[in-house]
Amino acid sequence: MKRSHEAKNLIHRCDGGAHAPAALPGITRRHFFEECGVGVGKIALASLLCGGARAAFAAADPMLARPPQFAAKAKHVIYLFMAGAPSQLDLFDPKPVLSKHDGEPIPAEIVKDQRYAFIQRDAALMGSRFQFAKRGESGAEISEMLPHLATVADDIAIIRSMHTNQFNHAPAQLFMNTGSPLPGRPSMGSWVSYGLGSESSDLPGFVVLTTGQGSSGGANNWGGGFLPTVYQGVPFRSQGDPILNVGNPAGIDDAMQREAVDLLGRMNAHSLERIGDPEIATRIANYELAYRMQSSAPELMDLSGESPETLAMYGAEPGEASFANNCLLARRLVERGVRFVNCYHGSWDHHSDVEGGLRGKCAETDRACAALIQDLKQRGLLDETLVVWGGEFGRTPMVESSAALGRSMGRDHHPQAFSMWLAGGGIKPGQTLGATDDLGFHITERPVHVHDLQATILQLLGFDHTQLTYRFQGRDFRLTDVHGEVVQELIA
Repeated sequence: MKRSHEAKNLIHRCDGGAHAPAALPGITRRHFFEECGVGVGKIALASLLCGGARAAFAAADPMLARPPQFAAKAKHVIYLFMAGAPSQLDLFDPKPVLSKHDGEPIPAEIVKDQRYAFIQRDAALMGSRFQFAKRGESGAEISEMLPHLATVADDIAIIRSMHTNQFNHAPAQLFMNTGSPLPGRPSMGSWVSYGLGSESSDLPGFVVLTTGQGSSGGANNWGGGFLPTVYQGVPFRSQGDPILNVGNPAGIDDAMQREAVDLLGRMNAHSLERIGDPEIATRIANYELAYRMQSSAPELMDLSGESPETLAMYGAEPGEASFANNCLLARRLVERGVRFVNCYHGSWDHHSDVEGGLRGKCAETDRACAALIQDLKQRGLLDETLVVWGGEFGRTPMVESSAALGRSMGRDHHPQAFSMWLAGGGIKPGQTLGATDDLGFHITERPVHVHDLQATILQLLGFDHTQLTYRFQGRDFRLTDVHGEVVQELIA
């Protein structure tokens, strides 16, 4: 029998296309659906299978947990995405020289032929209005706007030399999340789910939590692209039902729901056997997962069982929609085996009043970010959970002011240099990697491209980023399409 498209991609996912899983004599997909006594209604029992049987069952349950290509340092990722782009010059990259020349025009030789979204190239310089200090034993320089993060300075690694190819929000957010500035590519969480499956049988492998005013890239930031849709991110709501329509309608009890799911499963299994479309396997898996989530999701979202000390540490309030609640939910999700959690927090786009804007955003996020690291660490989860914090690009060292747009004392988009931080999951903590010039304009030491960061995240999860591929429209695609180098200095 000709190997199916999805089977080929299973091999690519596992080892870059070098070896196929061992065949099991006499066992076919029909066996699992009709002859073995398991039935679609008990598909979760596939997690008890092992070895080649698991590979054979992958066509029916694409979210079964799978080993990476090599020993991984991380099993889960929590990506705290600050949509809108925080100002690195006011948070992580202090520039005394910039402050000294505050209000002066930027030298023309520095700007050259740079393009900007709103300001002119000859705009005046603007130093930070915030104080910086060396924090922890590592001496990491962190702004006064992040007093809680300062308490865990020795647990994080700061990158000051990030750079990107994109200078507008939507393409830059897509580039950071999917490796491409164009919609339609799989997100990082989708690639990770495709490569590793999920350790949770009752929750999606890739969950999305959002606060703030949203992101310019929208749902494309967590979409599955051309991967089977089972791997795309599943947005959870902070209030009410975590997922719309997860509850049964009036008059439908659990037994009736189980019967309906089983009937749909048998019908879809018959179609899968005849047609072989991987989207049918997605449908089967999603119906089963939705049934299990009717009990698991409400329990997950109920924070009332957390201790008062934990709630206070995060600044979380049960029943509220907040970044703090989402960080606590992220910890609860990885505890339950979820592979990838995106926490998006919008409204960091400070074209005007960057000082006031940052005071507000940092007040909303700083405590919870530090609490997440502390909480994971005290529960023994930080070593296996990679935490990533950052936006899509940085902000200019020049001031943005426009009477026509009603803007003053802001900063424009700056793709040439920005800062991010990482913690846990195999990261070497207590270091600051890379540097920028005295004005914070250009990188002077150890540039880290977006694709380099993505390659490093996959490396920590046990994958060579060049070999985690999916064949689509005649060629093999990957997250880092088509370059990127692992940042070895970040890895412990």
